[in-house]
Amino acid sequence: MTWLLVFVCHGEETVLERQQAPGICPYCGGTVMATDVETQWRLCCFLPLCCKAKRRYSCTHCSRRLVLYP
Repeated sequence: MTWLLVFVCHGEETVLERQQAPGICPYCGGTVMATDVETQWRLCCFLPLCCKAKRRYSCTHCSRRLVLYP
């Protein structure tokens, strides 16, 4: 029987862009910042497996991560 082991070493995040988003923070009333982040997972630090781009929202005053609900 042959066993195949897969080791995912780490995910590397790169900030692509930051911009001010409309609205205010519900906790402190500060301005909201939208950050585009690209995450790249690598197999044993060499071969890229997956690349995802996400938009994250956070407050510039209290640094809380904000979640949007539809």
